[in-house]
Amino acid sequence: MQYVIGVVGLLVFLLLAWLPSSDRRAAAGKLGRVAVLLVVQFALAFLLLKTGAGTALVRVVRDGFQHILNYAAQGTEFVFGDLVRVGGDSGPAFLFSVLMPIVFVSALIGILQHIRVLPLIIKYVGTVLSWVSGFGKVESFNAVAAVILGQSEVFISLRGMLERIPPQRMYTLAASAMSTVSAGILGAYMQLIDARFVIAAIMLNLLGVFVVTALVNPYTVTAEEDAELLAAESEDSRKAQSFFEMLTEYILLGFRVAFTVAAMLIGFIALLAMVNGIFAAVFHGTTFQDIMGYVFAPLAWLTGVPWDEAVDVGKFMGTKLVSNEIVAMQQLRQGHGGLSEHSMAIVSTYLVSFANFSSIAIIIGAVRSLNEKQGLVAARYGLRLLYSATLVSFLSATIVGLLS
Repeated sequence: MQYVIGVVGLLVFLLLAWLPSSDRRAAAGKLGRVAVLLVVQFALAFLLLKTGAGTALVRVVRDGFQHILNYAAQGTEFVFGDLVRVGGDSGPAFLFSVLMPIVFVSALIGILQHIRVLPLIIKYVGTVLSWVSGFGKVESFNAVAAVILGQSEVFISLRGMLERIPPQRMYTLAASAMSTVSAGILGAYMQLIDARFVIAAIMLNLLGVFVVTALVNPYTVTAEEDAELLAAESEDSRKAQSFFEMLTEYILLGFRVAFTVAAMLIGFIALLAMVNGIFAAVFHGTTFQDIMGYVFAPLAWLTGVPWDEAVDVGKFMGTKLVSNEIVAMQQLRQGHGGLSEHSMAIVSTYLVSFANFSSIAIIIGAVRSLNEKQGLVAARYGLRLLYSATLVSFLSATIVGLLS
């Protein structure tokens, strides 16, 4: 029965992508490509979650990030001293153990970018992704870059071509940024949820965004149009920067990201506590998160979560949407007591993306700071982007649910 519900859920989420399509007839013509992408998603999920090679890959990535976190801890301890060790039974403070390593990871990303390792990865992985997805190279390169650079920083890499990007393509670029996560914050995620589902979600979302946008926002791109945009970007990227200029820039960027996340957590957790308190007072003990649990329960059930756990899982899904993924992950780590391994796999996969209301503002602000016209395009699509990115998360969670 679990598999039947999962397959039905997959079809429902695809239908929810097709219904608000900008061109339903064109979207129907993309179904063959959608089927190919779904097959590749299932193959990747099976490889990562069900094979020895996948388990070994996850172990290597997890251990690699653990070494990075250990190195980052030395820098954190040098600056903050004994404060790092203050935490009682719950361990070191979240700021020191989870957020400060972002600074070091950001520096490493900058170094790999500077020595041209990341551009090569983006180019070749993006080329394969373009061939599989049927989308242009601009969209595919952007999707890979978003996983590495993050949802706001990725638009800086597009600044040379932003002025020339048509609205439909801009939608796909922004949806990719919202559906993925940044490599700089992966270490934080792996301390909160199982690394297997972090890696699986990243791979599945990378493909899933093209499944959803092929239905929500169908269009075709010619090789000439692609080449014109890539030429504009190539010209802009020739601006040289010294190694230490780059390193300083990425370290400060990592620091800003870490404290931006900290500020968001303080604000959102406090607001959520206040709203929960108000709801509990008005509705005789029923909190806002309880209500979100009931709202999301049917969708959680469609991903394969047993009905008796659907409300609990729905709370975490709703919390992610109205606050952010780290708030939801933190609460999941603290209060997942009654959830089965199957449900944990599904909700963990769902949480790994930037699909939340605050991301609308982040993307609009990032794009608008680079190009006023495209910023207005992103603003016009705001809620539609969030809708697409959320469907991407549901698709990935459903696929993991079918294989768990």
